[in-house]
Amino acid sequence: MAQIQQEKDRLDLAPKKFNMWIFIFTSFMFFAALTSAFIVYSGGKGHGLSINLPGVFLYSTATILVSSITMFLASRAAKRLQFGKQRLFLWSTIALGVAFFALQIYGWSLLVNMGVYFSNPNASQSFVYVFTGMHLLHIIAGLLLLANTLVGSYRNVPQVKNLYGMEMSGIFWHFIDIIWIYLYVFLILNQK
Repeated sequence: MAQIQQEKDRLDLAPKKFNMWIFIFTSFMFFAALTSAFIVYSGGKGHGLSINLPGVFLYSTATILVSSITMFLASRAAKRLQFGKQRLFLWSTIALGVAFFALQIYGWSLLVNMGVYFSNPNASQSFVYVFTGMHLLHIIAGLLLLANTLVGSYRNVPQVKNLYGMEMSGIFWHFIDIIWIYLYVFLILNQK
């Protein structure tokens, strides 16, 4: 009977995974559209960023890369039924996600100190706020998803649901990691 319920749970979760992939695809297209808009604007007007990004963005990049490692370790622990390690690595991923968020906000304050504002005559510089702001919204969604998965692990949900939560959280978290690397490299290449 328990095996029948697990199979039913697995089948009920499949459409939700498909929805996640659709959301990831649309988010990817959204960020591609933003970077395309930057290219069209800056190429047509001859405006680049005309700034050097503060070094804190490099630190935030390293932070989110480490968070992907901890997310991977949490998923691996869940598959091995090592629930204590799973929770530890989920907590670590959440902490690193919050640190990434804080570093990005600090990066904004450094940009303001450099005289780079959201409403700027050089709209190319405004794109930095748009890119990072939209990415931070995805970070918030990822943190909520991670928190939900963590709560499920403490509630001892059935293993099929635990693994599903880990898989969904992992897919989304790694996606926002990849998107940040894409945005960071894009901004670095367009600094001047």
